[in-house]
Amino acid sequence: MKTALLQLNVTDDPVANLAVTLGYLRDAAAQGAAFVLTPEVTNCLSTSRAHQNEVLSHQQEDATLAALRDEAKTLGVWLLIGSLALKTRDRDGRFANRSFMITPEGAIAAWYDKIHMFDVDVTPEETWRESEGYRPGSRAVLAQTAFGAVGMTVCYDVRFPKLHAALAGAGAEILTVPAAFSPVTGAAHWHTLLRARAIETGCFVIAPAQTGEHQSTKHKTRHTYGHSLVVSPWGEVQLDGGTAPGVYMTDLDMGEVTKARGRVPSLENARSFDGP
Repeated sequence: MKTALLQLNVTDDPVANLAVTLGYLRDAAAQGAAFVLTPEVTNCLSTSRAHQNEVLSHQQEDATLAALRDEAKTLGVWLLIGSLALKTRDRDGRFANRSFMITPEGAIAAWYDKIHMFDVDVTPEETWRESEGYRPGSRAVLAQTAFGAVGMTVCYDVRFPKLHAALAGAGAEILTVPAAFSPVTGAAHWHTLLRARAIETGCFVIAPAQTGEHQSTKHKTRHTYGHSLVVSPWGEVQLDGGTAPGVYMTDLDMGEVTKARGRVPSLENARSFDGP
């Protein structure tokens, strides 16, 4: 199955970002992609809550979601919108970081709110408190598609193997990890973490990523690692998008899932245990 990863360099302007994403999506479909994936925060990358309140919408009114659903229907492709930053009705005003699986008919097959918040001190100069702006989800999600079950995760979720094991145990053959990864942690851990999740589960791991220096009008400039990856169920890096924005194509042979799990049936061999 021809699959396309859209590697984006979004700004804090959802309108401008949508135009770029639609262009890449059409390019991917023209190259024969049946499944297209975008990164985390496809609509807007911003650390300013005031700016987000100005430009973000609730799901029902979000222009990016509506346009991408329409385009998926027009092109007849499955589309994983890695995530959108969306307003919620929470009393504390926090946003949702929500991933969507869109059918070729433009319907929402499944949606997932990122569970694990990036609250870290990477370096003295680089600290993040994602939970201050985003409320965490609490539900693991398996999307049923024409090509197999897809376990949906987002970015920092990749560091929590129990989530991915649960998705694989429930039937996932593909795990999606759309991201806007820090360059520091990306250089240290990105490839290793994604390969580990593939090896542990015998799943394809598909991780479309944000990349480069992200221009903004209301907050400090952000940088992300890039390197959109596809890792095979045997743990081999099948695609690495490097650091340039664009459309990156690969083919998924779903028979590789059965083959890898037959060689090392770790899902079947897993046992419960007591302690420590």
